[in-house]
This record gives sequence, C-alpha cells and structure tokens, in this order.
Amino acid sequence: MKAAILTDLTRCRGCQACALACRESNGLPASAEATRLDEGTWTFVEKVRGLNVRRQCMHCEDPACASVCPVGALHKTEAGPVVYDAAKCMGCRYCMLGCPFGVPTFEWNSPAPRVRKCLMCYETRLMVGRQPACTEACPAGATIFGDRDELVAEARRRIEAEPGRYVDRIYGLQEAGGTSVLYLSPVPFEELGFRNVRTDPYSKLTWEVLSKLPTIVSVGGVMMFGIYWIVNRRQEVADAEASSSAREE
Repeated sequence: MKAAILTDLTRCRGCQACALACRESNGLPASAEATRLDEGTWTFVEKVRGLNVRRQCMHCEDPACASVCPVGALHKTEAGPVVYDAAKCMGCRYCMLGCPFGVPTFEWNSPAPRVRKCLMCYETRLMVGRQPACTEACPAGATIFGDRDELVAEARRRIEAEPGRYVDRIYGLQEAGGTSVLYLSPVPFEELGFRNVRTDPYSKLTWEVLSKLPTIVSVGGVMMFGIYWIVNRRQEVADAEASSSAREE
C-alpha cells in the first residue's frame, strides 16, 4: 500500500477538526485560526470562494524538497509520506526554495531550528497501523486516507457519478509528477489558490542543473560541509550549556 489522502472540497464543513487533531497529535501549539502553513501549523482550512479548502504538504511522489537536500534530511518513504530527519538537517533551507507548493517552513526563532511540515503522522501512527490524525478526526469524511491507487479510483468514480458536482480533474494526480495528497473540487483549482505547477517531477530540474555545474557543485559541497559543521557545533554547545546548567541546579 502507498499511503495517500483524498480531500473532497464539496464535503468539507470547515470545522477545523483535522487541524486540531494535527496539532494535538504532533504537539503543535494551539493558536487562533491559521491563515498559512508555518512551523506550528501543518494543516488548516481556509474559506475561498465560499468553499472550505484544506491546505497541507502534498507529499510528492518524487519530491523536489528531497532532491535538493544535500544531506538527505528529507526523503520519500516506500509507504508514501515525505519525512524529515532533524538530526541530518544543516539548516540550508534549500527544501523551502525547491518545493513547488511552498510547503516547508523554518523555525526562525529557535536556537536549534528545524524544518517543519506535515509528515502524514508516519512514525507516530502509520507505522503502528493507524491512519493520520487529520483523516481520522474528519466528521464528514471530507478527507479520507487509503491506498493511492484506490483513492484515485474513488475520485474518478465520484466525478463520473456526479459530473455536475465536480470539475473533471483530480489535483495531485499529475502535478509535480504526482502527489500522495489528492483533491476534488466543484470549481477550477486555480480559482482556489492551488498552484499551476508542471506535470513532470521537479527533481528532474535539480539534476539537469547540477549536471551542468560540476565546479559550482564541488565548491558548494565544501561550503555546505562547513555550514553543516557550524550548525552541529552550535547544537553541541547548546547541549553542553544545558547540561551544565542542570548540574548547577
């Protein structure tokens, strides 16, 4: 099974149950109604043209964020979610620049900052046989979890059964080479703020550029290692100071 999520915008009530469940499951701070994805908001629902539109990481099939990461801090799992390893991250934020959907965010005010985004509850729920907190919490079945191929088939079935209810398009089926988060809508997606991205994987752009810039890549690699060492050294110092303070207390 390749895990995926299908959100049907015609069924969403805007109750924010998915956003609340995400915050509780991932230990994110409580806040007023969110208006964008950030380090403390991994999903939210906003009102656009009278519709309730849920935003979250798209979990691309061939993620650009992972392809541009020089240390492998982000990667696509065989199960479907794109996950993040903070221990590997050196804080370069290339993932933020590479993502065609503008999803990854950064903990700017943290002494040991991390990149933050939806992980589809991979380690906390999927790996123990449970579905993501957001889909489990949805009272209207507007956002559902399942195998990607099965959800694509379900989306097509709904469009064929009620052609007047939906635009004839499954957003995420081809966008950026395909994603593990899919959407159905009654109006064109562009009118709801969904990005009109290319249909082939953005990772291809990464390798096309790198193959033409061997010198820059070599020099950049040295620079990246230096940045990586500085970031890790800073964390070691912070940990040492914390341990010293704890002993003094």
